[in-house]
Amino acid sequence: MFKRYITFHKNHGMSPYIWTILYVLPFYYIFQLDSTTEIVVGILLTVLFFAIYQVAFYSKGWLVYIWTIILIGISGVTTSFFSYIYFAFFLVHFIGNIKKQSTFLILYIVHLLSTTVSIYFSITQHGSLFLKQLPFVIIVWISVILLPFNIHNKNQRGQLEEKLQDANKRLAELSKIEERQRIARDLHDTLGQKLSLIGLKSDLARKLVNKNPEQARKELKDVQQTARTALNEVRKLVSSMRVVSLKDEIVLVTQILNAAKIDFEGVNHFKLTNVNLLTENILGMCLKEAVTNIVKHSGATICSISIEQTWKEIIMTVKDNGTFKEPCESEVKGSGLAGMKERLEFVNGSLEILKNKGTTLIIRVPNDVKQVD
Repeated sequence: MFKRYITFHKNHGMSPYIWTILYVLPFYYIFQLDSTTEIVVGILLTVLFFAIYQVAFYSKGWLVYIWTIILIGISGVTTSFFSYIYFAFFLVHFIGNIKKQSTFLILYIVHLLSTTVSIYFSITQHGSLFLKQLPFVIIVWISVILLPFNIHNKNQRGQLEEKLQDANKRLAELSKIEERQRIARDLHDTLGQKLSLIGLKSDLARKLVNKNPEQARKELKDVQQTARTALNEVRKLVSSMRVVSLKDEIVLVTQILNAAKIDFEGVNHFKLTNVNLLTENILGMCLKEAVTNIVKHSGATICSISIEQTWKEIIMTVKDNGTFKEPCESEVKGSGLAGMKERLEFVNGSLEILKNKGTTLIIRVPNDVKQVD
């Protein structure tokens, strides 16, 4: 529990060492008091504050209000009578981490008002001692105003990012399921009927082999032809699912550019290492899509391609001297720049478009494994 508690503070911008100092500081102010009674009361209030603060982390519902109000009360008393304002830091972090918006706002206002009143009271009662730490008092008061919103908004962003990651994982799983179903349908449509036909004709040929050999030979010939057709369709299906290497894709886009009478300045020599097939396939599809857009829409006369792999990422640059054309609203989903961005999202890639004396597409994809020299 203590480890989790320290980890919480560490994750919210202040190291455990600073929190430890804040735990010890109250006793410094308490033991400066003259009265033994005041020292005992101060120690009891400090221990009570830390105990309730620990319990408040795991409270829910109305208990959050109860424990927080008690903590605010103790903080106000220690500020007013012992000139110790730093309990406000603990409350700032606790209130900032309350998820429910209405609860957060109510306790934020109560804490701000309580801290302001207790600071004013302490100045009037213990002016000399309190004014010695005036810069720190101002910092704490500003923190009480601003820091809870900063923590609250940061936590909300974190929750949204977690939801987005969960949604992306779910989308990836659904994509896999959909792809498996598509392959199953294609295999069923490709092989199911033809294998059934082969089975029926084989049975018929077996029955006719003695009664009508000529008809049996005809049926066997149909079986042979059906089997060949099924084999060709399976080969086409496998070919459509085959991963084309980036080098093979460059050969294809070179042919496309030559056919379109666009001067291809070539691609620099490159060697990709530690790149999985999915990443290379997506890079190849993006390259093909980029070149297709150049041929169809840009009116370019020159095109160049650059591929570089650093320790951090793969950078593919496609540049032309044509005119950039904004995507149409009617552009089919999955095609053009939108399709490239969607594909790159699967591998945490990015697409950057520069429009200066032509168009430059910069595609960045993180390395799967860092290179070792």
